[in-house]
Amino acid sequence: MNLQLDALRTAYRTGETTPRQLLLALREKAAALNPDFHLFIHLLSIEELEPFLTALDGRDIDSLPLYGVPFAIKDNIDLAGIPTTAACPAFAYVPEHSATIVEQLLALGAIPLGKTNLDQFATGLNGSRSPYGACPNSVLPEYPSGGSSAGSSLAVALGVASFSLGTDTAGSGRVPAALNNLVGMKATKGLISTAGVVPACRTLDCVTTFTATAREASQLLALTARLDPRDEYSRSNPLWNDGSAFGTPRAFRFGVPRIQDLEFFGCNQGPVLFGKAIERLKALGGEAVELDLSPFLEAARLLYEGPWVAERYSVAGGLMEQNPEAVLPVIRAVLAKAPAVSGVQTFRAQYRLQTLKALCDKALENLDCVVTPTIGRPVTLAELDADPVLRNSELGYYTNFMNLLDYAAVAVPSGFMDNGLPWGVTLFGRAFTDQYLLSVADGLQRLQDLAASAPATVARNDRARLVVCGAHLEGLALNWQLKQRGARRVETTFSSPDYHLYALAGGPPFRPGMVRVKDGGVAIAVEVWELPSSELGSFLTGIPAPLGLGRVQLADGRWESGFICEAYGLEGAVDISHLGGWRAYLKNLR
Repeated sequence: MNLQLDALRTAYRTGETTPRQLLLALREKAAALNPDFHLFIHLLSIEELEPFLTALDGRDIDSLPLYGVPFAIKDNIDLAGIPTTAACPAFAYVPEHSATIVEQLLALGAIPLGKTNLDQFATGLNGSRSPYGACPNSVLPEYPSGGSSAGSSLAVALGVASFSLGTDTAGSGRVPAALNNLVGMKATKGLISTAGVVPACRTLDCVTTFTATAREASQLLALTARLDPRDEYSRSNPLWNDGSAFGTPRAFRFGVPRIQDLEFFGCNQGPVLFGKAIERLKALGGEAVELDLSPFLEAARLLYEGPWVAERYSVAGGLMEQNPEAVLPVIRAVLAKAPAVSGVQTFRAQYRLQTLKALCDKALENLDCVVTPTIGRPVTLAELDADPVLRNSELGYYTNFMNLLDYAAVAVPSGFMDNGLPWGVTLFGRAFTDQYLLSVADGLQRLQDLAASAPATVARNDRARLVVCGAHLEGLALNWQLKQRGARRVETTFSSPDYHLYALAGGPPFRPGMVRVKDGGVAIAVEVWELPSSELGSFLTGIPAPLGLGRVQLADGRWESGFICEAYGLEGAVDISHLGGWRAYLKNLR
């Protein structure tokens, strides 16, 4: 059965199946798969499922956005009454309350199938570091599933859950997505509550989702991005990043790492697949811009070479000291240097990270997103066994810096290697551009599935576009007001042929008024500028009457926010429409 959200909802509506029938069948399928894939640490029994199924009895499907949707939970995320192990039996406890994200999903009608396997204490990117068994890849068993959210990725890839919850500190929600042909959404830090999640690095951790499509990831994010008083790291989601921001991306600029920054670790297919992904982004309307990735990569090295390993130790360190054998040797080796980390080292690393963040933020200022491979090359289970630390480190080459630098990221499938193994890219960008990144990811998926329909709305990010026609044009008297707010000019064009332009009375500065008319209009020369959405309010409040912001139609039919003039302001104004624009008027005055 197609378990994607919309398809499943249709199946319930038509009576093709019921939540009870589906969940029991999926449970049976998962139990059959588990001996080979080790995807579940705790598969809920029929008795444990019953309360969740009973809760749906008599409920209207329209009252619950996730009515009867089966999902899986990484076993470092609490489900009330079910042990949380973090893949360490000696650490296990039974929580009284579910994690906030789980409570949200249950309230929306979703049904948990079980707790999934992971790299112990979420320390790893491969899915083989678990006493409950290594998780093989869903396509080729000689490869790993990726981790640390190994079982969560397999639950979706193997068709026993519509979506699953993972966590991500260094790539744990993105590497498994790439290796199993899934979308892995690592939202902005704090956007999804981490209350009730066993920390890896408390200051960096994110709850993630695995889905078949970016559209589903968008739906889930819109439903769950809420400020949580239980989580002191929780952050409010700005309205420019709500569910309505998901749409079809218009012309955009995306960063591409310099050739010298790309690393495929000897894989000859990676560069070809990455090149094809870049071409698809161009086909979506993207303009590729070369990006110096070196400061991002330096930040990535801080995660394990710097003091953040001590933050991991704060969770598992006590158990390691009391009962070393309870922790896997490879995890003990990773955390061994943590007790020697000093406060001085910690602050020095934080200072360096802040320096790097300033450089990286500057590099992203005029970009809508950046594309990288999700992994440089896949490694086999045999290679991991021979050199677990090095091979794991290679898997994180493109992922380790995201949370340190506070960026949003989404891993999206983009092809297959010659042996059939999935391969994908990651789109990342500024904090709170999650829905925009998912929009671009959706566009990539639609290019590969020509039957998929495009969203009817235009995608939004944290930048607002503004049409200017007068003193705010490049180089003119009030242009500084835009540049002061970090704006950049993105287009020089014309309005639709439906406007009159007037030279208003008064000044300096001398200003035009643009008015839409029913008949006899002309096209007016304009510029489109883009500025941070957070700065738009201050700009708006500084606009003097009779001008204001409204909607202006451009020559290609688009409507954008722009300057308009109230009718009373035309008293004493001169109609200059025949000149076609404000610059022509100023030139005519000379």
